[in-house]
Amino acid sequence: MEPQSTTETETLMDQVDPQAARKYEIVYPSVFTFLYIHAASLYGLYLCFTSAMWSTIFFNWFLFMLGMTGITAGAHRLWTHRAYKAKLPLQIILMLMNSIAFQYSAINWIRDHRMHHRFSDTDADPHNASRGFFFSHIGWLMVKKHPELRKRSKLIDMSDIYANPVLVFQQKYAVPFMGSMCFLLPTLIPVYYWGESLNIALHVAVLRYIINLHASLSVNSFAHLFGAKPYDVNINPVQNPIVSIASLGKGFHNYHHVYPWDYRTAELGNNWLNFSTKFIDFFALIGWAYDLKTVPSDVVKARAARCGDGTNEWGW
Repeated sequence: MEPQSTTETETLMDQVDPQAARKYEIVYPSVFTFLYIHAASLYGLYLCFTSAMWSTIFFNWFLFMLGMTGITAGAHRLWTHRAYKAKLPLQIILMLMNSIAFQYSAINWIRDHRMHHRFSDTDADPHNASRGFFFSHIGWLMVKKHPELRKRSKLIDMSDIYANPVLVFQQKYAVPFMGSMCFLLPTLIPVYYWGESLNIALHVAVLRYIINLHASLSVNSFAHLFGAKPYDVNINPVQNPIVSIASLGKGFHNYHHVYPWDYRTAELGNNWLNFSTKFIDFFALIGWAYDLKTVPSDVVKARAARCGDGTNEWGW
């Protein structure tokens, strides 16, 4: 990320206006869409307990793991932060996995996340946690973008992303391609291969999509509001092990905002709650992932002693 100039940093200090001064321009199609898919997911949850086949449930759990890893190891650590490099086969695999999660295109996700880190918890942050839990969790997806966000998005360098043919392909065919990976194929496969009903297969797929979505969104809300700060007490992000379980390793958020280039997103990897690190380590072992960036442990410990709240790397 580019360093902020003194003038820009001073301007950032003026961005966070009182809550009453903010306008919430609701995007009603988004609201109705979220209402519908949440209602459909609740029906899918009911079907899981009453009539869905175990094979359908486990199949969607497997897709959840793939989709979540496509976000964490792909859109987040590889493409947003360039915390490691990946050969073309792994990039294609991660793009396909990312498409299963269907959190808009990876390019949109990367742009928003680079904005989040550069302007964290200001009005130029897409899911600014200073605007409250609901906004930072899901409300930001149902209102128009803040003017500061639109204005300062021009400061984010995305040239490396638009030069990536794998991500450009996904962006070009985003709706049909990602819709097929997230909903169409996960619905048809259980119907064709083990005789699940179309109704059940579809609604369990929607349930899996919603769980994927909220697992990711929990990083923006819970991991900015509830937890400890072992590495820097002066920023909002926190360590939240529960979020790490849900998001396969993204809950060590105080560490991540201090050292966003560390491919582990956590001190020492904290691997028992960090499946995504194990995933990257495996592909590093076979040579498909390389140039893995980490922070020396003595640097981390010195930062914790100087700026942290006295808790350990788990936030305990």
